[in-house]
Amino acid sequence: MNDKTISSALISVFSKDGLAPIVKKLNDLNVTIYSTGGTEKFIKDLGIDVVPVEDVTSYPSILGGRVKTLHPKVFGGILNRQNIDSDVAELAEFEIPQIDLVIVDLYPFEKTVASGASNQDIIEKIDIGGISLIRAAAKNYADVTCVSSVEDYEEFLELLETKNAVTSEEDRKHFAANAFNVSSHYDTAIFNYFNKNHDQAALKISESNGKVLRYGENPHQRGYFFGDFDAMFTKLHGKELSYNNLLDVDAAVNLIYEFKNEAPTFAILKHNNACGFAQRESVHQAYVDALAGDPVSAFGGILISNTEIDKATAEEIHKLFCEVVIAPSFSDDALAILKGKKNRILLILNDVELPQTTVRTCLNGALVQDRDNKTDQLEDLKTVTNTSPNQKELEDLIFASKICKHTKSNTIVLAKNKQLCASGTGQTSRVDALNQAIHKAKSFNFDLKGAVMASDAFFPFPDCVEIADNAGITAVIQPGGSIKDELSINYCNENNVAMVFTGTRHFKH
Repeated sequence: MNDKTISSALISVFSKDGLAPIVKKLNDLNVTIYSTGGTEKFIKDLGIDVVPVEDVTSYPSILGGRVKTLHPKVFGGILNRQNIDSDVAELAEFEIPQIDLVIVDLYPFEKTVASGASNQDIIEKIDIGGISLIRAAAKNYADVTCVSSVEDYEEFLELLETKNAVTSEEDRKHFAANAFNVSSHYDTAIFNYFNKNHDQAALKISESNGKVLRYGENPHQRGYFFGDFDAMFTKLHGKELSYNNLLDVDAAVNLIYEFKNEAPTFAILKHNNACGFAQRESVHQAYVDALAGDPVSAFGGILISNTEIDKATAEEIHKLFCEVVIAPSFSDDALAILKGKKNRILLILNDVELPQTTVRTCLNGALVQDRDNKTDQLEDLKTVTNTSPNQKELEDLIFASKICKHTKSNTIVLAKNKQLCASGTGQTSRVDALNQAIHKAKSFNFDLKGAVMASDAFFPFPDCVEIADNAGITAVIQPGGSIKDELSINYCNENNVAMVFTGTRHFKH
């Protein structure tokens, strides 16, 4: 069994939240308590005896508190192996007390970074003594219990109360695993702060609060979400989000961010792609026109708005079966209506900055890249044809380009009057993508005369502009860069089609 009775404890924490009940219980169990600085004062203020670490080391806290516990008489008491006679003898020879329990809460490095503090303040929140105590105690879990976080306090207090300070090796190994999770996460956060400009090609990811999902992409796959969902959203209603819901929500948020602070804009997504999208003077009309883009695919989709959803819009949404509705806010009347379906998920999108890198598994490793932060603007456009797009076409071209950027490649997006007419998504041929988009637009009675076309990459041949022209499209936006660009340009010139180059490709795979 290798049970151990805790008779001595070293406590050195940053946050005192939740600590008092543990200290009082240790005192009730006649455990000798060692401590330092503010923690020592906290324990004394509880009326409980505590031995200052300085009395053990015969050395004061120095360098403004940077060095308090870094001493052989502290680490010897933690790291000695009680089943090795020479270790026990050395403790006696050098008058080192045995330490059976270490309770540490590290300086809040991540919170300090997130607060926008100065570099100097952030550096001071890199814990040295605490992290060393955690590693030492966790390494020697055979003899020592390590409580490394406030999050472990409740569980550890229950152990004290139910087992009277007796721990099994299984208990100690469990807390050691928690401790190494804390220490590795802490070091990852520090490295990523220092490497924020990616000076080193190293991938360090640490997420400690994984959420178990019902299943993965399919029911036979396990699924997890690692991230701070509550920072991104305020959930108001509905069932738990699934793996596929989260993928769609991610696509929806990335797309709607392109239209932040613009006129009311509404998107409907299915399988990570927009199937309906419109920008109008009111959110109600934006939704109605977005739905008109593809009312069939909208069934079971993800809905997102860049502005508050009001009662009129909610009444229309309520007629549709949809999984998730996202907005920066909902009116009280809208909420009352939308909560009418118990499983419908309602999310308020908080103003949170998205990660600046993307990561995906590949072969036996991972691919990492910068986020595609380039959004095509009017000043980026280079008119390459004799015919220039008019003002309305320019607005539609930028509108279509933003949607195209967030649609699976190969893709073609057709838009008119700031409404998505149709898109061809995930095709192996750009011609197939265009034909798919035209067919879909016509199936929902869109008149493509005067519409615009956006492509995520260049046209290697003039076939796409010819097909688009024959469908009534009058302006095209594409990156350019093909060795055969002139063929497409010549066709456009011969048929009075306007075409602009952006110089930026937007593949999304």
